[in-house]
Amino acid sequence: MKKLATYTVATMMAAAPAMADLVFPSLSYRTGPYAAGGIPFADGYADYFTLLNERDGGIGGVMTRVVECETGYNTEKGVECYESTKGEGALVYQPLSTGITYQLIPKTTADNIPMHTLGYGRTSAKNGGVFSHTFNFPANYWDGASGAINYLLEINNGDINGKKIALVYHNSAYGKEPIRTLEGLAEKHGFELLLLPVDHPGQEQKSQWLQIRRERPDNVIMYGWGVMNQVAIQEAANIRFPMENFIGIWWSGGEHDVMPAGAAADGYKALTFHNVGKDFPVFDDLQKYVVDAGKAAGAGDQVGNVLYNRGMYAAMLAAEATKEAQKIHGVADITPAMMRDGLEALEMTAERMESIGLPNFGPTFKASCENHGGDGLVGVVEWDADSKSWSLISDFKPTDADIIAPLIEEDSASYASEAGIEPRC
Repeated sequence: MKKLATYTVATMMAAAPAMADLVFPSLSYRTGPYAAGGIPFADGYADYFTLLNERDGGIGGVMTRVVECETGYNTEKGVECYESTKGEGALVYQPLSTGITYQLIPKTTADNIPMHTLGYGRTSAKNGGVFSHTFNFPANYWDGASGAINYLLEINNGDINGKKIALVYHNSAYGKEPIRTLEGLAEKHGFELLLLPVDHPGQEQKSQWLQIRRERPDNVIMYGWGVMNQVAIQEAANIRFPMENFIGIWWSGGEHDVMPAGAAADGYKALTFHNVGKDFPVFDDLQKYVVDAGKAAGAGDQVGNVLYNRGMYAAMLAAEATKEAQKIHGVADITPAMMRDGLEALEMTAERMESIGLPNFGPTFKASCENHGGDGLVGVVEWDADSKSWSLISDFKPTDADIIAPLIEEDSASYASEAGIEPRC
């Protein structure tokens, strides 16, 4: 068994293990080819719980504790981390890997521990009737594919018939997720789909971009992660592919993805399910209670960056679900089973987002037994190389349920049949 790396948000809790606490495991990766995205996410996740401890005295009067375990984005290590941490009272897992997610779905279900795969993982887990312990709100990979096509429709007066669209994707379960959706959308809207897989870790992409130069697609959509994103954006610049016609999924839209290309990355776009920057009241509290107090998980220089914000957003949703669980069951020191109920009852309204200092930070949604994925609202951000910042250029908008819903039904029904699951709602 690998040595378990532990980061404790409330360090006082380590000295007093008999006290109640709310445990939130963080299956992180601060090492390896995907560390550039894993580090800020893990920092944002930990810092938000630190904020709740320092400012509010925890959640409902119970302190939080983040247990961090290094996976290196390796599925086997991720499963080891799960097995090593689940006995500590883990309330909800955020594996930050589609590969790890697939392995943990049956395990978390059997152990009665919920899992939240924020914008990643198995898309059909949106069907809560089949996937009772897995949640993927507020949006999933198929929403992302539809969101990209909807944006292209929007800027082409609703007509992309006859256009050629290339998908450059990480050759893994993650990267392959949008293919079925894009195939259905291609049939519906009449565009040609070109599929270009990129093997892990993604440093070698010459052949893919030479093919793009030959085939001359009108647009490129990318499902990349880690160094693959940086290389792809640089290769696009090398062949003078118009950056304004290049759009990535939300895992291909961080500062570290675009900055190495300098001015050449200007105009690159990415999908998103949350807002950008730190012009939100909660960041003032993070600065005061966490960063300035010397309690930040990292150096504090990632605050407001895309992946830091995403980790913070994931922690915020976990915290709000905890409050729901406490309210439902009338106890503060909840169990993992109670946490599952809180996630399934979670409703994020505009008023709720504003009350926690994050107005318009993410789309509104309401979870239920049938719907563990929210409403699938997707926005678009654009990179400005001069200001070195992202801006939200298209607000959170609906995706194509006519294409996505049947795919979710088909895939979840297949899983239910294989696993012998009787849908519960």
